[in-house]
Amino acid sequence: MGRIEWAMWANEQALASGLILVTGGIVAVAGQFKSWEFGAYAIAAGVFVCLLEYPRGKRKKGSTMERCGQKYFTTVVKVFGPLTRNYYIRAVLLASLAIPAGLLLATILGTVCLAIASGIYLLAAVRGEEWHPIESRPRELPQVGTTIKHPPTNPPPRPPAEARRKQADEAAEGEENPIPVIVEAE
Repeated sequence: MGRIEWAMWANEQALASGLILVTGGIVAVAGQFKSWEFGAYAIAAGVFVCLLEYPRGKRKKGSTMERCGQKYFTTVVKVFGPLTRNYYIRAVLLASLAIPAGLLLATILGTVCLAIASGIYLLAAVRGEEWHPIESRPRELPQVGTTIKHPPTNPPPRPPAEARRKQADEAAEGEENPIPVIVEAE
């Protein structure tokens, strides 16, 4: 049985928790909570987490679906090199971003989700996983000669193969004209 790639789970969890953190921060700021400054912090931290986690990493085996517009964010994440590639650093970064947001009730759910994502990233790092960008390869066009050996000769709808053989045998024997031709004499 295959090995689980924990980084994929952590990526989805962190992206969702960033969105939850932004939502909680908006509620805190709009509702003018007592410590609404932590809500403003949660909005900024949530946006940062979403930008960091939007590009998916490449899987070791199989294919990875790229998110819409991911290539633009991937170039930004690649610029920071080992700071964004190493999952130990991501785990510590997410945990440290979650601590101040945990001081406000409106952002506590985002904090818990971010802590879970941090734990999953730590597990991925212990198992030796690392973030690699998805490189887009040019599409290979199929060769015409290799995909279609013998193109069909008669247009659709085509009868089954047995019926075609019978028709070919009858055509070889010849067929009489069912309509008599009347020639008038002048």
